[in-house]
Amino acid sequence: MLQDIISIFHLNFPFVQRAFVVGILVALCSSLLGVTLVLKRFSFIGDGLSHVAFGAMSVAAVLNLTNNMYLVLPVTVVAAILLLRTGKNTKIQGDAAVAMISVASLALGYLIMNIFKPSNNLSGDVCTTLFGSYSILTLTPGEVWLCVGLSLAVIAAFFIFYNKIFAVTFDEAFAQAVGTHASVYNLVIAIIIAVIIVLAMNLVGSLLISALVIFPALSAMRVFKSFKSVTICSVIISVTCALAGLLISVPAGTPVGSTIVAADLLAFISFYIVGKVRS
Repeated sequence: MLQDIISIFHLNFPFVQRAFVVGILVALCSSLLGVTLVLKRFSFIGDGLSHVAFGAMSVAAVLNLTNNMYLVLPVTVVAAILLLRTGKNTKIQGDAAVAMISVASLALGYLIMNIFKPSNNLSGDVCTTLFGSYSILTLTPGEVWLCVGLSLAVIAAFFIFYNKIFAVTFDEAFAQAVGTHASVYNLVIAIIIAVIIVLAMNLVGSLLISALVIFPALSAMRVFKSFKSVTICSVIISVTCALAGLLISVPAGTPVGSTIVAADLLAFISFYIVGKVRS
């Protein structure tokens, strides 16, 4: 196994290098808002948005778009804004709205792909979109640069609005009472989440995105207690698991997304045990 990994880098395969660059950036971005989603009890939104992204990607495949991100990203952003605004002033509560949009998007996406059949390998296309498979190993240089640009934008937005995100996460009512425009920063959180979901689809697929966002945060919370330390730890866990998943999956031939999520699960179990021992 070790010799296979060394030979991959020694032979200088460009597709492997691109996969590692995108994988590290996506893992880093996914972990930044995982803590916020867990504390605000929005963990289910990642799963719902991933299904919306699957539906949009199906439409993009039927339309033969050169880069499906130009359609998937705005659709997912709009869905994120709508989902985060539900639950307070609507007749359909937040969890019900997520379930409805999630199931409808997944069903319509699969129906569209069956009716129009954008390629002869329908089952392979669906499996790749849902579980990631090896799509990250087929990224073009243009797609990589787009992922890098969006990832840097997510990281910059998180650091710029860190204090506001912290305030809105822990006590939205108090933050609004002292003059913080909570609705504006909830909108920022929604947009960042949508971008992360779209980026992560190439890495782990639409069905496994929630694990990439939630597992590192839950693992870090077993040991650390402060918002800052949990965020830093979740970033380290997420990037480490992504690297481990890529290093194992490429030479072993296992699905990239499933291998990364398995590494995240192993990390969660380890941190859970450490937390129990410490307490």
